Amino acid sequence: MFKNYFTTAIRNIWRNKTYSALNIFGLAVGIACAGLIFLWAENEWSWDNFHAKKDRLFQLKVNMTFGGNNFTMGSTPRPMAKALLNEIPGIANTARVSDEGQRLLFKAGNRVFYATGLYADAALCTMFSFDFIEGHAKNAFPQLHSLIITQSTARKFFGGTKNIVGKTIRIDNKQDYVVSGVVKDLPQNSTLQFEWLASYEIKIVENKVRAIKDKITLTDDMDWSGYGPFTYVELDKTANLTTINNQLKDFIPQRAPDQTSQTFLYPMAQWHLFNEFTNGKPTGGGAITQVRLLAVIAWIILFIACINFMNLATANSHKRAREIGVRKVLGAEKTRLVFQFLTEALFLSAIAAVFAVIIISIALPTFNALMQKQLSLHLESPFHITGLLVIVLICGLVAGSYPAWYLSSFHPVLVLKGLKMKNGSAAFIRKGLVVFQFAASVVFIISTVIVYLQIQHVKNRNLGFHKNNLIEINPERAISKVFPLIKNDLLSTGVIQNVALADHSILQGGNTDNRFRWQGKPDGQEVSIANRSVSPEFIAASGLEIIDGRDFRNNTSAEKSKVIINKAMADLMGQESAVGKIIQSPRGNADNVFTNMTVIGVVNDYVYGNIYGKAQPLIIFCQSPENQNFIYIRTKAPGNAPQALARIEEVMKRYNPAYPLEYTFVDDQFNNLFSNETHISQISGVFAALAIIISCLGLFGLATYTAERRTKEIGIRKVLGASVTNITTLLSKDFLQLVAIACLLAFPVGWWLMQNWLQNYEYRINVSWWIFLVAGLLAFVIALMTVSFQAIKAAMANPVKSLRTE
Repeated sequence: MFKNYFTTAIRNIWRNKTYSALNIFGLAVGIACAGLIFLWAENEWSWDNFHAKKDRLFQLKVNMTFGGNNFTMGSTPRPMAKALLNEIPGIANTARVSDEGQRLLFKAGNRVFYATGLYADAALCTMFSFDFIEGHAKNAFPQLHSLIITQSTARKFFGGTKNIVGKTIRIDNKQDYVVSGVVKDLPQNSTLQFEWLASYEIKIVENKVRAIKDKITLTDDMDWSGYGPFTYVELDKTANLTTINNQLKDFIPQRAPDQTSQTFLYPMAQWHLFNEFTNGKPTGGGAITQVRLLAVIAWIILFIACINFMNLATANSHKRAREIGVRKVLGAEKTRLVFQFLTEALFLSAIAAVFAVIIISIALPTFNALMQKQLSLHLESPFHITGLLVIVLICGLVAGSYPAWYLSSFHPVLVLKGLKMKNGSAAFIRKGLVVFQFAASVVFIISTVIVYLQIQHVKNRNLGFHKNNLIEINPERAISKVFPLIKNDLLSTGVIQNVALADHSILQGGNTDNRFRWQGKPDGQEVSIANRSVSPEFIAASGLEIIDGRDFRNNTSAEKSKVIINKAMADLMGQESAVGKIIQSPRGNADNVFTNMTVIGVVNDYVYGNIYGKAQPLIIFCQSPENQNFIYIRTKAPGNAPQALARIEEVMKRYNPAYPLEYTFVDDQFNNLFSNETHISQISGVFAALAIIISCLGLFGLATYTAERRTKEIGIRKVLGASVTNITTLLSKDFLQLVAIACLLAFPVGWWLMQNWLQNYEYRINVSWWIFLVAGLLAFVIALMTVSFQAIKAAMANPVKSLRTE
């Protein structure tokens, strides 16, 4: 029986080459598209899976209250890890990790490189599953200045990965570190990413040295009030998470009464996908939202491909009517016929899957570049083989179910008598499926256009400063002592307009504090205010616009008690001019000692931190530049970047010879902030194109079928004087009507989806009517081009040959 079904399927595929090719190609593209998305989704779901203790590893999260709202963060007090291990039963181990990667200069022999890494407690290496090639996890940092490096870092420093332990590396031209271990490179889907690990005790020592320098006495209370490292926790196998979280709730306030922070443990399994918090609680959202969205898109693309099969199979049913009639007369039951047609659909789906694998292999490098992943097909994986078989089964059953039911329902007497079969319901379903295909395609087009316009809208907004011709340099060392010399030499080159220092990148949020005071501030009001320290030239160099008061003067010592604020901060301080008002600043002081600062100027709001949001209050200080390690250089004329960079490098080598010059253009930094939205735009465009291609394959097949069925009618019309234009219009209008209906259905769906998406952005576009007009016209043009090819071909055929066909 199965051999007979297989033989019949081969014959039908060969007999209907055009329809079979359209079906196979459409299904192959759909399966390939879904396969790529599912590979990406698998990678997202497998985040941190390589850690053997994943089910027992947690990150300590802290809820802090600002302005009546709870905010969740990962930074914790430095004594927290040790206190948890000593005081709470059920906690097997803890480790502190620096809250962000630190980029340092390494020198190994004659090799000099920058590398980014983390400071961590040694316990991290036994809690997390880092694969040691050399060295041991239990003895990660045998001395204070020990260093663990990855395979790639070892190759970069020493040219290989063997016999590395014990070798010496100098960091920042200051301190020698001894390599104590080499670990395999971390997978891309790992939360912790580093090129090197050093002991967190080094950070403790640095803090003590800084405290001595600043004449600050370090106390337990102060340590508990300051937030720095991330804290990771490993629980015992029998520990109860709910019980421990109840104990953690007021752990910080019990040790620092002035703190209201509440803490809880957040499981590793949710770090990546469910990383969104609102008002101190996980929302169930985060990266999982994009996974769900792309999974839905994958199934839609698959369904669109299956629709082609349904349409072409039912449209082409007249060619198999007699076969079905004969089989029924010979005793074939409907169930057996249904099974035969489903077998044929599964066979076609299997062939399509083979071509889909080829397409995936070809497209994977481009897809990896688009998604910034390192995905592999891994056909040897039983999970991947099973997944592919499931997709084949689903596609075969979905695509073949309706045609099987429809074809097996033919009445044998009517078929064998040659009477015309009633296909009203089949035609209606075909039209409905075509409408669904193009509705989905139009929604994709609308989404692509709106995402692109949103990105351009934000990119082209008034930033409040001049990002063009502005270069940022982080020289990786304190250059405050030689900055005046650097500045003079750069200005003397003739290609530099201005030079300034800042303690944070201009596009980043900087430090924040909610303890600033001013006259008229409501009691109990908590406002998180950004603050940054700059050199006197910063306002002019960055292009910030002073709208009230004056700029800093070059005498920094005279300006130490002066501040410049932005308009948002001025509005917070009252309606009248803020110039001359006093702000009490806790910045850099201990034990709640405040310093009176006089507002001398107000700059217009500028974009920093959240590029989509409104400007937040900001205070700019002009104080000692010890920690102002960002140099901002504005070149004079556009287009002279190579010359300017050459002169900058010459000057920086003179005063900072041990550090290779690395720079970024601020406008490039700004554009890089849109990477997520750019990915969404590119993905939307790709899927819109795929949906349209697959839909057009089905439309092309239906147009071919229609032209074949109406061959005699077309011949008669031509004999009676119908023009090519008349016949083309006649054959095309039915399909264009379906596209029009699809647009009417797609417009409200697309509007609703994109309105919801835009709500994520405070600074956003308005969805205009012309976007829908463009999407509709594009769908019409594509459909017309698809249909008109067959329509014109049929209209230009010789009517004599057409009338002989029946």
